[in-house]
Amino acid sequence: MSHLPHSDKAEITINCAIITVSDTRTIETDKSGQLIFKFLEDANHQVTSYKIIKDEPAEIEVEINKLKERVDVDAIILNGGTGIAPRDTTYDAIEKLLEKTLPGFGEIFRFLSYQEIGSRAIASRAVAGVYQGKLIFSLPGSSNAVVLAMVKLILPELVHLVGQLKFT
Repeated sequence: MSHLPHSDKAEITINCAIITVSDTRTIETDKSGQLIFKFLEDANHQVTSYKIIKDEPAEIEVEINKLKERVDVDAIILNGGTGIAPRDTTYDAIEKLLEKTLPGFGEIFRFLSYQEIGSRAIASRAVAGVYQGKLIFSLPGSSNAVVLAMVKLILPELVHLVGQLKFT
């Protein structure tokens, strides 16, 4: 018996928005946001929005609410602000919006992170879920964390999860 998920239609393009949450990054210095962009592009998905916003819960919520209204956005991928420092507020802003959570995303992400960085993985508040028909992933701002999440979790399941929201 195989433990691989059933295959999805690879030709489906998912429209994605990228939000980097940072008080200091610019388009030029946003390595993590650029990595997400490249991974999506290389997988033949479409990036329909890419923004950098301050780590302010109200700004994060406003941006998510703008994106939920757009028909050209199926999934929103945030990076940054998922730790426990006073300025890390992405989780707090996102968590209260999610109508359905995908607990397995955070659990598996932290498990995989633990294999790479050890017990410091417990400080991550990476989360995923659904808000107003949009799939949302919130990742740490570390480039290594972005690569891990994109390669091991998001890209393998993106078409399937969006398909669950849109076509069932």
